[in-house]
Amino acid sequence: MVEKQYWSGMEAEAVVLLLIVVCMNGLVVLSAQQQQLFPAMFVFGDSLTDSGNNNYLISLAKANYVPYGIDFYQGRPTGRFSNGKTIIDFLGDLIGLPLLPTFVETLVGVEDVSGVNYASAVAGILDETGLNLGQRFSLRQQVENFKSTLRQLKEQMDEVKMKEYLAKSLIVMNSNDYINNYLIHSFYSNTSYYNPNEYALFLITQYTTYIMELHNLGARKFLLAAIGPLGCLPNQLATGFAPPGECVSYVNDMVEIFNKELLSLVDQLNTNHTTSIFVFCNTYIAFIDMLNNPDSYGKNSKIPLYYIFKVIFIS
Repeated sequence: MVEKQYWSGMEAEAVVLLLIVVCMNGLVVLSAQQQQLFPAMFVFGDSLTDSGNNNYLISLAKANYVPYGIDFYQGRPTGRFSNGKTIIDFLGDLIGLPLLPTFVETLVGVEDVSGVNYASAVAGILDETGLNLGQRFSLRQQVENFKSTLRQLKEQMDEVKMKEYLAKSLIVMNSNDYINNYLIHSFYSNTSYYNPNEYALFLITQYTTYIMELHNLGARKFLLAAIGPLGCLPNQLATGFAPPGECVSYVNDMVEIFNKELLSLVDQLNTNHTTSIFVFCNTYIAFIDMLNNPDSYGKNSKIPLYYIFKVIFIS
């Protein structure tokens, strides 16, 4: 295996700035190919980042049929909840990494050490999230799957190289415990015990546990994505709780509570762990800008709001 040199602590600030630019400018900046900045990327999340793990699960949340994948390689569905590449695929292009294998694909052995995608559609921070749609890898299980990968990688690297590899790899995390949990009161009755502020704090507490577990395993570079404006999703617009052409404000308000708590957590983590880097990716602002300025993203401003978000959040 040919060893490569990756960025050092002296270059950390430049990489952080790059990631912040990605978060703030979305797919616009992702068209530029960059040199490989990380030896690997490990992805934890839901349908926005799932690249096919749910194909192998008994779940209603699958994207292994047309029209999914019509703009992907050979125009075939892969399990990505998109017509083409996901944000993770574009991010991989930007930092010089190939398409990541799903965790399920690596069960027979990790052949490529450039990373693994553990994301699972409808999964969330809480174990119960997505239960209404069948099997999924919850964040707890995704972390366990990561440990399984590490056990395989330890057969390829000695302890010193393994530590350096993990410290320089990029951890990307996103979550959504609202659409398939908190907002389904008829299915998840226990959510009635929490008001939006309490629920956000509960999620952040659980989230912190998993982030720190990954940190204790050796990860040091984290990109933590905010939740987008869920009140603009088709399934929320269909509730009729918003005037035509507008988003459901109370849903967006509760999402922003979580995002503010996540930003606060990122600040706290950076303060407490000075040899690590935690970046808050404000995807909420990025998607709001897409809605307010669709022409900038190649969409006609006369296209209905729900259509734009059907494209963005195809799941």
